[in-house]
Amino acid sequence: MDKARILFIDDHPLIRRGFSSFLTETGRFVIAGEASSLGQARELLAGMAEPPDLILLDISLGEENGLDFLKPSGHGSAGGPHRVPVTLVYSTFEDPFRVQNALDLGAMGYIPKSAGEDELLKAIDTVLLGQRYVYRGLTLKMHEQPNYYNLLTSREREVLSLIKQHYDNRRIAGALSMSLRTVENHLSHIYLKTGFNSRESLFTL
Repeated sequence: MDKARILFIDDHPLIRRGFSSFLTETGRFVIAGEASSLGQARELLAGMAEPPDLILLDISLGEENGLDFLKPSGHGSAGGPHRVPVTLVYSTFEDPFRVQNALDLGAMGYIPKSAGEDELLKAIDTVLLGQRYVYRGLTLKMHEQPNYYNLLTSREREVLSLIKQHYDNRRIAGALSMSLRTVENHLSHIYLKTGFNSRESLFTL
């Protein structure tokens, strides 16, 4: 049976090394590559004769948002766009907003780094079969929390995602190529729709 080829995108070398060793030792997987940034990941994919079977993607990549890799423009290169392989998000973040955002962008699964090794293998096996996988604890959180996500426009979701990464308004404006006034308007709409009235309270979403 062929071994599944996995590409890691995580900016922590020790985490990449630890999980690469763990998955390799199972005898079921081959590490096709490791990247610490989206740029490195794009270069690796562009240089591969065939894409990996699975991408294990972290969200927090220094100042980069790993979920940008899932966007249509997020994985292109000078050689043209690439189809994103099956992607499993593996992150320290456990809030329902990020989980839903990852799934909406095309991730096949989401599992927190707090989950055990058996759970990780279960998640990998599930998404490689073409089935969606979300860690049970996160699913419960998503059901318990009011679905503010559906109240927001796609642009408001992008603004909220960057707020939750501690971006200030000026930095958000630069990242999303919009004016500072537009960012402020989106933020006002987010407050109105969610019922929250402070930037800090949005981190609970």
